[in-house]
Amino acid sequence: MPRGDKGSYTDEQKRKAEHIEEGYEKKGVSEKEAAARAWATVNKESGGGKKSGSGRGKKENRSASKKGGKKGGKKAAKKSSKKAAKKSSKKSSKK
Repeated sequence: MPRGDKGSYTDEQKRKAEHIEEGYEKKGVSEKEAAARAWATVNKESGGGKKSGSGRGKKENRSASKKGGKKGGKKAAKKSSKKAAKKSSKKSSKK
């Protein structure tokens, strides 16, 4: 199997990588870099592609996704509160 082949990943892992990639692209990261980061995150969380054999299933470590979600949420909240403060100060100065 050539390097970079995604055939050994589950459908869930592929969907997850696609979703993460879209998020990075929205932030302005290039397509190639976004894809690399997305697959790195999937690999970190799930330990790579599907593996056969009994007893090989391990619980996923979702710390990377959790961390990214918290960071994004905080940043978005900060931006919206700044905009709201600016708008309210402009309204009060116009009176």
